[in-house]
Amino acid sequence: MAKLVTIFGGSGFLGRQVAQQMAKLGWRVRVAVRRPDEALFTRTYGAVGQVQPVLCNIRDDLSVRAAMSDADAVVNCVNILSPSGKSSFKAVFEDGAENIARLSAEMGVARIVHVSGIGVDPDSDSAYIAGKARGEAAVLRHRPDAVILRPSVMFGPGDSFYNRFAAMTRFGPLLPVVGAGVRMQPVFVDDVARAALKGATGEAAPGIYELGGPDVLTTREIVDQVLRATMRRRGVVNLPFWVAGIGARILGVVQVLTGGLFTNRLLTRDQLALLRRDNVVSPGARGFADLGIQPVSADAVIDSYLWRFRPSGQYDAIKQSAKNLRAD
Repeated sequence: MAKLVTIFGGSGFLGRQVAQQMAKLGWRVRVAVRRPDEALFTRTYGAVGQVQPVLCNIRDDLSVRAAMSDADAVVNCVNILSPSGKSSFKAVFEDGAENIARLSAEMGVARIVHVSGIGVDPDSDSAYIAGKARGEAAVLRHRPDAVILRPSVMFGPGDSFYNRFAAMTRFGPLLPVVGAGVRMQPVFVDDVARAALKGATGEAAPGIYELGGPDVLTTREIVDQVLRATMRRRGVVNLPFWVAGIGARILGVVQVLTGGLFTNRLLTRDQLALLRRDNVVSPGARGFADLGIQPVSADAVIDSYLWRFRPSGQYDAIKQSAKNLRAD
């Protein structure tokens, strides 16, 4: 019988790419999510019955046990950008990650891959970064043989980074940017999924891998990439952190006053803390080269999905070409 992998958060931005690649290898794939009815699209990633979405809450032991029953490998791709309800950073990044690691050890699951992030620090001002760091530590306590992946900001169809900047280009002549000088190393989501695959199949040695793309770019340079891809001209304004902080606090107050009806996913104080520090691979860290993967640059990919933000969408290239035609 084909081997089985359980992917926690398998319908998310990264998880769905891991599911696709594991299915192509012939593995049976169990996509563990809170709302399996919203993950039915993952069933098309393989043959009939090869990919199955299942109900799972990583905070619940019985739920996690059921999801990884008979699994040969587990991959934890669960991620949130902002807390919502019971899904706090502690609940997801620390308690949930520890549950998966602890139970995988108890159940004898052969391999575990845990997706974290570059720059994790338990003492960080960012609850996101601190939670990721403590989650890593919890995983390694139970599974010192784990493969830990620390990707930089990921890009690809459906990302929440390049798409956000591209959406902003549609409104007004100015494009405000916070932390324009912060350096990042954008990494293609498919490349991170390939790294997770190598961990799940045993091709990657246990340990921590920091995953960054081939280019180190400032936020301003990334915005310039977006403007080229969307074929728009905008004045880029570097928004001071203190101004952005006021906006984040106002949005936070609105969330409280609305009783959670409005969830602030636009700009939070925690996101501002993230934007104050570089997000690049550490010198000497293991990475793609150690996994035998050549990462793809953002310039080679973003045109394929940011075209919809161009003034004329898919017809922009045709219009540009038509300008070069001359009547005989």
